Amino acid sequence: MQLSGFLIRSTVVAALGGLLFGFDTAVIAGVTSALTRIYHLDPSGLGITVSSALVGTIIGAMLAGYPGERFGRRDSLRIMAVLYVVSALGCAIAWDWHALIAYRFIGGLAIGGSSVLGPMYIAEIAPAKWRGRLVGFFQFNVVLGILLAYLSNYLIGSAGFGDAEWRWKLGIAAVPAALFLGMLFSIPRSPRWLASKERASEARIVLAQMGETDIDAEMRDMMATLAHHQEHGAEPLFARKYRLPIFLAISIAMFNQLSGINAILYYLNDIFAKAGFTKVSSDLQSVAIGATNLLFTMLAMSIIDKVGRRKLLIVGSVGTSACLAGVAAIFASGAHEDLLVWCLIGFIAFFAFSQGAVIWVYLSEVFPNRVRAKGQSLGSFTHWAMAALISWVFPILAARSRAVPFVFFAVMMIVQLIVVLTVYPETKGVSLEQIQKKLAIA
Repeated sequence: MQLSGFLIRSTVVAALGGLLFGFDTAVIAGVTSALTRIYHLDPSGLGITVSSALVGTIIGAMLAGYPGERFGRRDSLRIMAVLYVVSALGCAIAWDWHALIAYRFIGGLAIGGSSVLGPMYIAEIAPAKWRGRLVGFFQFNVVLGILLAYLSNYLIGSAGFGDAEWRWKLGIAAVPAALFLGMLFSIPRSPRWLASKERASEARIVLAQMGETDIDAEMRDMMATLAHHQEHGAEPLFARKYRLPIFLAISIAMFNQLSGINAILYYLNDIFAKAGFTKVSSDLQSVAIGATNLLFTMLAMSIIDKVGRRKLLIVGSVGTSACLAGVAAIFASGAHEDLLVWCLIGFIAFFAFSQGAVIWVYLSEVFPNRVRAKGQSLGSFTHWAMAALISWVFPILAARSRAVPFVFFAVMMIVQLIVVLTVYPETKGVSLEQIQKKLAIA
């Protein structure tokens, strides 16, 4: 299969959901201080404000598989784009704290849905040879969105909007959301979804557009998988034969958040403030961290199909645990706080090079077609449930001890290293149909 321009364009458009995902994830870091002051929030109230979007994300991830199967991955992404627009505009005009929470919840639905549907769509149009890099492009857009959010926060913060500054920071996301919605009308449906709906002729057309050179062989593989599905009926996800994919999905999603990544991204400005940095300095440090995230995600994407998913996770486990231990030591001793930014940059670099680049690729690979939507939803649900829990608890624990959360995160990365070394299989260069045979779930 050739890497056609149509395949690249479809991948880029689907991955824009990741850009909005990243933007909405990180933009809150620039408004936590303002919201705390305006709404008189204690640490628990701030945790609720930040994690409210994550509650929506959990629900969005849980339910995304249903419209994804019924209406298709592409059309369901259009629904997510509308929710992104509504959330951004709603946060900008929120009349009280409860309205803000409600609109952040709606944005969370979009994040959860797109985190399931975007990688699933890309995985189903991508050839095995390039699937890691193409699905990884979704993660590239996530970190690009994070960088743009930090940069946007800095620029808006320097524009002198006064008390309305936080509204501009949250509302600006409506612009890329509207762009995402419009561009979704220029890409086709997933060929595997079309085949599952007995629209084989349309699936063949899409495969040809994507640059597939052996359409007959690709169709035979897809139809064989679908025939098995139809013969055995709709299968429940929680069956014994899926125990390994289920463990892989749940564990990689849990460890992704047990690294502390989202807590750090959400409260980055507050972390720097507690280390003595000014507001403007904190905004600039955040931009540097966002740029590091983008750079190392690009590096990981360039080698993920050569080096493999497993090796990247091993390198990341070692690096993130060391950097997190450094952050904990700085806060515990109250000394060398000038090194904090370097420890956090190191953490982000190792995370982006490993878990950040691998998670959405792995989740889109380890389940067979007949339960992929359910499996992807399970992984995303676990990811966002952990993100909500950690993001809610983090400010409460940090108010008591700034070091303790980072000690916990460092230990969890050591546990991840052990699990990856003993359990995780390699999936690079293997077709989706062959992976299910490799995992003994054919």
